[in-house]
Amino acid sequence: MTVTVTSTMPATVTAPDGNSGDSGQSWTMPNLIGTNLQDAQDAVQQLTNNEVFYTGSTDLTGQARNQLMDRNWQVCASTPAPGELFNKDTAIDFGVVRIDSEICP
Repeated sequence: MTVTVTSTMPATVTAPDGNSGDSGQSWTMPNLIGTNLQDAQDAVQQLTNNEVFYTGSTDLTGQARNQLMDRNWQVCASTPAPGELFNKDTAIDFGVVRIDSEICP
């Protein structure tokens, strides 16, 4: 599955002081709800040109399972939420459930 990140909101925002250095760069979180976890992670890396490489994930069933095969997990929620701004220091977390046997809460 290929995820195309599209948004009507700006992908990058210049810092309030007018500098466009790394510390002021931010991106708008795309709506990745419904995609598999691997595609969501890849989309964030693509959007940020790998400035944000790591994203976390949480099992929304409460079972605290690790997501070993990311393509087997469906994204149900994201922090930050779709449309919110994030930068390279923002902790990104995807709330997920197993694709084959669970539905989003």
